[in-house]
Amino acid sequence: MSEREIEITTLGHRGDGVAETETGPIYVAGALPGEIVRANVVDGRAQKPVIEKPSPDRIEPVCRHYSACGGCSVQHLAEEPYLVWKSGLVEKALRDRGIETEVSGTIAATMGGRRRAVLTATRAGRHTLLGYHEKASHRLVDIAECPVLDPVIVEALPGLKSLASEVLPKKGELRMTVLVTTTGLDVALDKADKGYERKIPALSQKVVDQNLARLSVNGEVILELRPPLLDMGGIGIVAAPGGFAQATLAAEHALSKLVLEGVGKARTIADLFSGVGTFALRLGRQANVHAVEGDAAALAAFDKALRKPQGLKKVTFERRDLSRRPLVKEELEPYDAVVFDPPRAGAQAQAEQLALSRVKTIVAVSCNPATLARDLRILLDGGYVLQSVTPVDQFHYSPHIEAVAVLTRP
Repeated sequence: MSEREIEITTLGHRGDGVAETETGPIYVAGALPGEIVRANVVDGRAQKPVIEKPSPDRIEPVCRHYSACGGCSVQHLAEEPYLVWKSGLVEKALRDRGIETEVSGTIAATMGGRRRAVLTATRAGRHTLLGYHEKASHRLVDIAECPVLDPVIVEALPGLKSLASEVLPKKGELRMTVLVTTTGLDVALDKADKGYERKIPALSQKVVDQNLARLSVNGEVILELRPPLLDMGGIGIVAAPGGFAQATLAAEHALSKLVLEGVGKARTIADLFSGVGTFALRLGRQANVHAVEGDAAALAAFDKALRKPQGLKKVTFERRDLSRRPLVKEELEPYDAVVFDPPRAGAQAQAEQLALSRVKTIVAVSCNPATLARDLRILLDGGYVLQSVTPVDQFHYSPHIEAVAVLTRP
């Protein structure tokens, strides 16, 4: 096997450099468009590539763990071309579905860092490792820093590792979800050792020593010093243990602004896949809102927030699995606008019903350009007109991108 010279033409959707050749694409991890790379090629992938001619867009990665850690894939790309690449991911997904439209520039919403992190802990002899998996590997990178995380989480890493060491399973890995709230860190441990009950006194002492807001283990709240609160547009809501929250506060504000602008002056709104009420609580200040969500813990948090006077208009909610039982055409008719923000799998069943409805405005929020494009194609085929598509970046240095699309029915 001999080395060959490879010229990188594009940046792929996972952050790999791509060389288009007569025998098919070659993927080169860590390479950028315009670079000349020398490497052996096995099954379409470059092995241990050496960059002979670097791109002017190449920068020095900011994290010491970058070469091994699988958390970031494009730390070596300068900010401006990085944001253009993110917009391009959305554009390509839409083109693949035959949707030709202008995509707005990407909103950089990573200021202040990721407030929610999902870490992994495991045993390494007598030591505990806490961090992220290596690229394309089950091995764990024991992180001492992370530039994408809120500094509050980074500062807490030694204490979090100590916490994890108490309940590590004898085999396998422990999952740790950490969330920065207005009252402190909320920590949820999952897949902990089944005998964790005998460690409750030690765990409780560590919660006090580290001044955590709350600790949960395998779904059980061990100790809550203070309710872990999230600020939803001026309304406090207690986070569900290990539950979903927008990764960065800046992105939550950006997405919410786009949603509020998208619905305009609608007086009745359905917020589908509503979670804990990220959009519903904000929309409720200007319109009557019906929130629909399948997760019981998220709805319980939403319900608790609604029980306090908040100066909202009429806000109601319903527990429902919208992937299996979407709101049908007749149920959608009372609403001037519909907002939907589904998981990565998208909202195909719901989009099919919306395409049959007479709802005037639809605002689609998505973390997956491919399923967003599929759902938009359904709505466009049903007679809707696409007004805008705006990418929002809250997963810095990664290929993940959020987008908000606004559609209207003529």
